[in-house]
Amino acid sequence: MEKYIYITLFAPLVGSLFAALFGEKEKKLITGIFASFMLLVSAFSAIYLLMNVDAEHTYHVRLMDWISAGGLNVPFGFVVDQVSVIMMVTVTFVSAMIHIYSIGYMDHDKSFNRFFVYLSLFVFSMLILVMSDNFLGLFIGWEGVGLCSWLLIGFWYHKDSASWAANEAFIMNRVADLGMLIGIFLIYWNTGSLEYSVVFAKVSSLSLPTVTLIGIFLFIGAMGKSAQFPFHTWLADAMEGPTPVSALIHAATMVTAGVFLVIRANQVFSMIPDVGLFIASLGAFVAVFAASMALVHNDLKKIIAYSTLSQLGYMFVAGGLGAYWIALFHLMTHAFFKSVLFLGAGNVMHAMDDELNIKKMGGLGDKMKWTMIIMTIASLALAGIYPFAGFFSKDKILEAAFSEHAYILWAMLWIGAGMTAFYSFRLVMLVFFGEEKYKRYGFHPHEASALMLWAMAPLALFATFGGFSEHKFFHFVTEFLPKFEPEIEPHFMSYVLIVITLGIAISGILYAVYKYSTGGFSKEVEEYPVYKLLANQYYIPDFYDKCIVKPYMAISAFLWQKIDVAIVDMTVDAIARVLYKSGDKARAMQSGNLSNMLRLMVFGLLVLLLLAVIFYPAK
Repeated sequence: MEKYIYITLFAPLVGSLFAALFGEKEKKLITGIFASFMLLVSAFSAIYLLMNVDAEHTYHVRLMDWISAGGLNVPFGFVVDQVSVIMMVTVTFVSAMIHIYSIGYMDHDKSFNRFFVYLSLFVFSMLILVMSDNFLGLFIGWEGVGLCSWLLIGFWYHKDSASWAANEAFIMNRVADLGMLIGIFLIYWNTGSLEYSVVFAKVSSLSLPTVTLIGIFLFIGAMGKSAQFPFHTWLADAMEGPTPVSALIHAATMVTAGVFLVIRANQVFSMIPDVGLFIASLGAFVAVFAASMALVHNDLKKIIAYSTLSQLGYMFVAGGLGAYWIALFHLMTHAFFKSVLFLGAGNVMHAMDDELNIKKMGGLGDKMKWTMIIMTIASLALAGIYPFAGFFSKDKILEAAFSEHAYILWAMLWIGAGMTAFYSFRLVMLVFFGEEKYKRYGFHPHEASALMLWAMAPLALFATFGGFSEHKFFHFVTEFLPKFEPEIEPHFMSYVLIVITLGIAISGILYAVYKYSTGGFSKEVEEYPVYKLLANQYYIPDFYDKCIVKPYMAISAFLWQKIDVAIVDMTVDAIARVLYKSGDKARAMQSGNLSNMLRLMVFGLLVLLLLAVIFYPAK
């Protein structure tokens, strides 16, 4: 099995290096084909490992020793167990489809090869993160996806908005990563190791305050990577990158890493239920908070981005309540329907000359029948409608909240489900149905290429039927994770909850269909204070800009002018001037004139004798 582990891990890296060989070429189609083929190889290898992993067979390989200093021994080691293999299959399969789609999407981009270098490297970094058998290896992958996200969000670096968004994502994640790094230091300080098997065996013997600190700092890192409040603003701004990047970040890499960390470190978080309750509470808040902003936004990609933020909130609720397998299940189903939504948005952008304002669209269903069908399927899955995948995983999260008597959290998630259904079909209605507004703006939409549609088809298939794997998934992953099963009494109440949840989701869909088939809301609504509050993201970006960014820039400018230039630079320049002038004056000694040189020698000898008399007087 060892060779399949290495194939899964290194095949994306091979694809990235191959694309790098042709990085200077304007375009080379074989680059995209080879990189996509390597991702397919990685995906099939991961699926083979999935078929061979069970309670009796988990695989642990050590590639080489990495750090050996004093008592610290960290190998390049990788583990394939029930959690990591699910992540491996999800990451590689979704990424493979996105790679194939990107061949068509990036066809006319002059940096075609560079795109595939970064995209495959992104997947490789994510695989390092999920397959590592220790926290330091996880952190290397963690920083790798951070670097690749910066490269890809700012891929079109000639646009100031893209460069700004890339820097925002990178810097905001670095702030949160400091917390995670402190958590890793605390783990080593208290256990003497960073390997999962050793750490989790010793963590139960640590004091509660120590474990609490470790859990808090690890979760700070997860908050940044998964864009939880207050580190959430970078996620919507990251839409400046090419659409396949958005699909990859939101479905298979980057933002799911925070959820994975909580799941992987479940032995730590299980010991600190108070921290778990905070995680769940924050997740429920973010689920409603992000959904509320999606209700009024008109940017096609940002609406889908806010839905990701909201769904991550659902995952953290499950993780915070100890339902780790449910969090992982929702992570997997979400990857399928969210990747489809973003790729569908890419089709619409191609058809509309990169236009993103959904109010300039309408009636595209006649021109883009297959994209409409696929995005509608994904929207039904996102809304949690039976029998689509999102129904099974999202419903389990609500059941978990109710069974744990977290009724306020359940109510918040229930409200979030109604909002999700409404904004999902608001998008569908405004883009694909109603008046053909695009004609006013001179657009000539067309369906996406067959290659792009075929790449979306498998993802749409899993978004439709993936939820039926719930029972097999439960029995498989709970061989490793705690067997959390929602227990609701009386038993029939679980069916009542399903009906209530389905009811609000269907109501949200029907209301959106009715409202936007009859002309939508009036212009007056946009003047309401609540609408302005949501449209301006609760003015949080403005607050960050005025209270953090501008003061920081002002302090930096002051320090630059008054300290760096006036003191540091002046001091360095003064030393340089003295040395230069000293050298210039001393140059006269090297005139080559024997008489002058003898005079200088005699003068130097007299100086030395005088110093000897002064410092070493005769006794």
